Amino acid sequence: MAAWFAAVGLALILASAAPAAHPLYITVTEIKHNPKDKILEISCKVFTNDLETVLEKLAKAKVDLSSEKDKAANDRLIDEYIEKHLRLKVDGKPVGLHYVGSEKEADGTWCYFQVNDVPAVKRIDAVNDLLYESFSQQINIMHVTVGGERKSTRLDCPEANASFQF
Repeated sequence: MAAWFAAVGLALILASAAPAAHPLYITVTEIKHNPKDKILEISCKVFTNDLETVLEKLAKAKVDLSSEKDKAANDRLIDEYIEKHLRLKVDGKPVGLHYVGSEKEADGTWCYFQVNDVPAVKRIDAVNDLLYESFSQQINIMHVTVGGERKSTRLDCPEANASFQF
């Protein structure tokens, strides 16, 4: 029995010392309707290293989201990637996302978008396949708030479609 505990202890020490990918592949997308300004406010939080992985495939070059000198180029990549992998319809009509910016926070990166000229919302349909091409175990959580009512869903790769009725 003592040998078993020693073996398990050694395995745990080695596992914690070895660099490894984080065990979860998750994004969180928040969509909030702002009726006063008639916009949808959209924020996506993505693990920075996962976002860099997909952006490197797009850019065919190394991407470092913490680099201030590459901020403009990185913002263009983020905009291009997310607009391709997060598509929205409001009340049955496709809408375009307008990139606002991004900010790095600990191990995550927040990416901000807005959709202009949205006076009211009855339904939002989303196709969200962020990071699916790189991580088969990807989970995308979505929260949508309209008129103070919040609805949420979880999309497990390859499931990408969600609808929110208000």
